[in-house]
Amino acid sequence: MKIKDIILEDKEGKLPSRLQQATVGLDKFRDEKFADRVYELNRVMMAVAAADGIDPLAPTVDSESWAGRNNLAFPYTPEEQRMLVHAFDAVGSHYQDLNNGDLKSQELKSTNKVSPVAKPKKNKFGV
Repeated sequence: MKIKDIILEDKEGKLPSRLQQATVGLDKFRDEKFADRVYELNRVMMAVAAADGIDPLAPTVDSESWAGRNNLAFPYTPEEQRMLVHAFDAVGSHYQDLNNGDLKSQELKSTNKVSPVAKPKKNKFGV
C-alpha cells in the first residue's frame, strides 16, 4: 500500500492517464441526491438490461422502486410488529407501516381456485 492510498484529500482526484489509455469506454454517474451509489448502479444497470442501444427507453423506467433506499422488515405476528416499533423508536429510525397494522395475508385474486387438470375418467371397471 502506498501513502497516497492512505491519506484522504479534500479535492477530487484526476483520472490517471494510464487508466484513460487502457479503457475503451468510461462513464461516471450518480443519482441527483448524491445519496446511494450502489442503489443508483443497480437501477441504471436494470435499465441497461431493458435497452437495445437504438431506441431511447420509455420514460416509465422508475429511478426508484417502491422500496427505494429503505430497509424492509416483514413481521409475521403482532408481537414481532411491536418489537420492531420499539426497536425503531430506540434507534431513532423513521418507519412506515405499509400494511397499516394488518398482518393477515390473502391469496391473490388471480390465484387459480379450480384445478386446470381434468378429473380422470372412470374405466369400465368403475375405477
